[in-house]
Amino acid sequence: MPGIDDLPIRDELRGKSPYGAPQLDVPVRLNTNENPYPLPEPLVRRIGERVTEAARELNRYPDRDAVELRTELAAYLTRTTGHAVERAQVWAANGSNEIIQQLLQAFGGPGRTAIGFEPSYSMHALISRGTGTGWISGPRTEDFTIDVDASAAAIAERKPDVVFVCSPNNPTGTAVEAETVLALYEAAQAAKPSLVVIDEAYGEFSHRPSLLPLIEGRPNLVVSRTMSKAFGAAGLRLGYLAADAAVVDAVQLVRLPYHLSAVTQATALAALEHTDTLLGYVEQLKTERDRLVAELRATGLEVTESDANFVQFGRFDDAHAAWQALLDRGVLVRDNGVPGRLRVTAGTPDENDAFLDAVRDLMKELNR
Repeated sequence: MPGIDDLPIRDELRGKSPYGAPQLDVPVRLNTNENPYPLPEPLVRRIGERVTEAARELNRYPDRDAVELRTELAAYLTRTTGHAVERAQVWAANGSNEIIQQLLQAFGGPGRTAIGFEPSYSMHALISRGTGTGWISGPRTEDFTIDVDASAAAIAERKPDVVFVCSPNNPTGTAVEAETVLALYEAAQAAKPSLVVIDEAYGEFSHRPSLLPLIEGRPNLVVSRTMSKAFGAAGLRLGYLAADAAVVDAVQLVRLPYHLSAVTQATALAALEHTDTLLGYVEQLKTERDRLVAELRATGLEVTESDANFVQFGRFDDAHAAWQALLDRGVLVRDNGVPGRLRVTAGTPDENDAFLDAVRDLMKELNR
């Protein structure tokens, strides 16, 4: 049977692997940064009501501009960040990955490049390649923060068209200071100018305030968000951005017609009605994340400071062997390929207890 490389596929896609994480049937699954709490029953009922209303008009195309949804997303951002955002500054798509794809379709593409500071969210590089955008891997320090001088120098030298800054960063969990973003933005504007995208998929879990206010007066700065994490709606696939209204106009040039279904819009609107309850779960997860950090350090492991709903820990002589040992104990975490380290998602207290027991057992075995 022919393989992918036997097809007339684009050269930059040859030998690449699709994004994915193992979905194994184990008692404790903490590898994909999902929110472990099911949606509350009042919200489930409200989703049913809104979807029922939408179903009565499924013979018609959905609102292609998602006006009501964008209005409510703007209100949510204004209330939770303290920075006033208008509907015209907000765009929504099928997950933050489609937001990234649309930005690269509009501002990247053949003959253009994007830079990210790795290790970071691998889809930035994958979607760049998928849109024909050249990828540049920028530097990070030993503690996984961004070296401002080295990164600004890389931007000045390579002159990318798109700059990705992930805060909190996935897979390390580290947040980025506002001063760092401003320095990179200034470097990017002096070099090209180019679009700077702050990926705040885990922003609600951070101890630090959102970087969204930085978009004020900076037309080439974009903040990307998702409802998958804080809203516990990974199955919804709803991402959004906030930026200057001109950026929203630009991505509409490349969006597919009627890209957000009426059912998706209805479900997202129902979730936004229950923001306070859902953000209450976020506070519980932040407490559990901090407990994971403390308990992992108590075992003698190195733990990267985390502002997300996950924790990077190590160092192991053989990270994949440690991953397998935890799996053998019924706990699935993520091996992201960061040398010597693994990543665990903050789960429910019981799930976290099971994970910590497995780690302690593993450490006793390694110490023997």
